[in-house]
Amino acid sequence: MRTIATFLCSFILAGCATITPNESVGADNGNGFIEERFQRIDDVINREIEAGRIPGAVGLIAKGGDIVYHRAFGLADIDTGRPMQTDDIFRIASMTKAITSVGVMMLYEQGRFQLNDPVSNYLPGFALPQVVVSTDDGGLVNETRDAAREIRIVDLLTHSSGIGYAFVPTLLQKTYKAGGVIDGITAADAILADGMALLARQPIAFDPGERFLYGLNTDVLGYLIEVITGKPLDRFFREEIFEPLGMVDTYFYLPDDKADRLVTLYADTGRLKVSDGTEDPLTLDNPRYPVEGAKRYFSGGGGLSSTSRDYFRFVQMLANEGGLDGARLLGRKSVELMRAPRIDIDGDGDADFGLGFQVVGDMGQYGEIGSPGAYAWGGAFGTSYWIDPEEDLVAVFMTQVRPLTSDIRNRFRTMVYQALE
Repeated sequence: MRTIATFLCSFILAGCATITPNESVGADNGNGFIEERFQRIDDVINREIEAGRIPGAVGLIAKGGDIVYHRAFGLADIDTGRPMQTDDIFRIASMTKAITSVGVMMLYEQGRFQLNDPVSNYLPGFALPQVVVSTDDGGLVNETRDAAREIRIVDLLTHSSGIGYAFVPTLLQKTYKAGGVIDGITAADAILADGMALLARQPIAFDPGERFLYGLNTDVLGYLIEVITGKPLDRFFREEIFEPLGMVDTYFYLPDDKADRLVTLYADTGRLKVSDGTEDPLTLDNPRYPVEGAKRYFSGGGGLSSTSRDYFRFVQMLANEGGLDGARLLGRKSVELMRAPRIDIDGDGDADFGLGFQVVGDMGQYGEIGSPGAYAWGGAFGTSYWIDPEEDLVAVFMTQVRPLTSDIRNRFRTMVYQALE
């Protein structure tokens, strides 16, 4: 048993699932779930807490637009013993990407650009990209060649531009670090325009469109939004996405009056400990991000924090083909395009990544319970979501551990599907 497990176990046995009135409800007849099977979801999450692999979690399930399960488990902070609440705020990291991708598609629908346009038409610094050929003994790029073509906006949406991350091992890794490239999740005194200027000077890993490489593509898209609209990305999100959808707790940097709802970030290094930001290749320059430090860098690829309910509002909009409660962000055909598989993400020869999402294709190849056409992504600190059009289902799971050794996000997904009628 790990160091904190005894304390967590006693908390579990006392009853760790907390319920926010009018938000967490059991399954009722006719909503498509077997009520008693929700207990299996609770049991799986509680076992991970008891084993000391996560301190706590929040799970949310909605079907037909109605929340049928919204429960909090364990602790938001171990040292103080603060119980997790369903309205707690989590660093959602790469779940920001879906929001930025929607913002790009909103501008696309306004006729601001075509998806196959070179991004350099709008961000000239990214013109004439160079492809890395070799590196020197120190790992720095020492030879490049001209790319076969320009980077297109659609390449950024599908992570097929050749742009990577400094924490992802490629021939670019040390050159990115030497060039001061910012991975996006930062409390440093920097702005997005400066970070993108540094990135634009770097070579790319391969010819645009050639294959999938997870990277700073969506940060570039966030900057594209800023340039085209003339608004900083936080303002664009607030005015065009968050306010229309009623997302009242989603921010790049938290206001002071909401900082006490931010869940503590832990690291699993054999036992859970408060993260100092250095336990994983994706490092934090301030482990109190997004509360302390400068608050000016708006990373469209990973910078947001949010609640399970706020993110539910966003994914339900997508499940509804672009609208929610009278707010229409996208047209039906744009959502259809976003969830259409385009790029092979895992090297098996089948396209399974669309414009911002991983998409389930052949169920036999997928090898887990689910539905063809379901689309999803997650965040580096333990958050995830998926949207299942076939079942008219959305789900959000949030915990806060990096590195996360538990597979609880995947098992939560299994438990949701096993509870369907």
